[in-house]
Amino acid sequence: MEYYSVIQIVLTFGISFILGFICIPLILAYCKKKQLYDIPNARKIHKTLIPRLGGICFMPSMLVSFILAVAILGFQYKGNIIVRPWSIIFFVSLLIIYVTGFVDDFIGLSPKVKFIAQIVAAILLTGAGLYINDFYGFFGIHDIPAWVGIPLTVFVIVFICNAINLIDGIDGLAASLTEIALGGFFVIYYKIGLFVYCILIAGLMGVLLAYLYFNMFGSAEKGKKIFMGDSGSLTLGFVLAFLAIKLCMDNPRVMPTDPLRMPYALTLLVVPTFDVARVIIHRLRTHRPIFKADKNHIHHKLMRYGLTMRQSLAVIVILALCFIVLNLFILRWTNFTIMFITDVIIYTLFNITLDKITINKLKRNAEARA
Repeated sequence: MEYYSVIQIVLTFGISFILGFICIPLILAYCKKKQLYDIPNARKIHKTLIPRLGGICFMPSMLVSFILAVAILGFQYKGNIIVRPWSIIFFVSLLIIYVTGFVDDFIGLSPKVKFIAQIVAAILLTGAGLYINDFYGFFGIHDIPAWVGIPLTVFVIVFICNAINLIDGIDGLAASLTEIALGGFFVIYYKIGLFVYCILIAGLMGVLLAYLYFNMFGSAEKGKKIFMGDSGSLTLGFVLAFLAIKLCMDNPRVMPTDPLRMPYALTLLVVPTFDVARVIIHRLRTHRPIFKADKNHIHHKLMRYGLTMRQSLAVIVILALCFIVLNLFILRWTNFTIMFITDVIIYTLFNITLDKITINKLKRNAEARA
């Protein structure tokens, strides 16, 4: 079983990667023909017109991965494979998110409409029986009732969707952090033996790698550069949220109970979730609307210090990897609560330190010019 699953995973990754390299140039040509560009403004980093529909190919890649997994497994088990209702509901929910982002990329949608669509998609998932039902001792909490777990799950899904969407501010950042998280989820699900999830993850990782090539190394002047847009970032956020919730839910019929799964899920999403939480807290503290965009995300702060876009990307990716290594070490010796508190302290100190050295540098530059 495991041998065949590896073949399926590699095949799915390869097909998805190739599809990305086929589809993205077609999307670029379409955007050029229809003049569909991400327009620069005071808040955005880029200064040239760049197509923003790269994420359109993410959802089809996931569908191809799913169909391929079902087809191969169905053949392997001579057609004796069950597609459960919640799997259909997952793809319906994902389609809602994808279409919302798609429409927003083409004609624009208000934050309220996008927010409602995310809530509807999240409620559908919880209605299928997928929700957080155990805190595994986090701050002394274990089992939680459905009336707490279901609204909490809806909040978590919407929160993660927006975390990935909001951190998509410089080339390669949202995609790189998503690749890291997907890689972590892949390892966990592979060890559990849920190979269908590994195939789905591989499908998304393949097309995302193709997208990274065009996003980071494509020439804007030659019309080879592309952004993922909301169709991409919202899709990535929803898939990550689904994988995290699925991992966190205590369901012995599907996988054995493991108190480390919830801290693992948080570890893989520390940087985007902590960043959006910090930004929201900052806006509340300064009496600003929490949904009004600003330039206070971690990548903005690193570039304000003087780092280039690529340098800022490298710092954030290294930070995300460091949290993974640190948390794996912490969890060997202590518990989830201590891990979470440690992460909050480290991320807070990182931002405070960055703010201080940036202010000092700006002061020195001002004095030098004077």
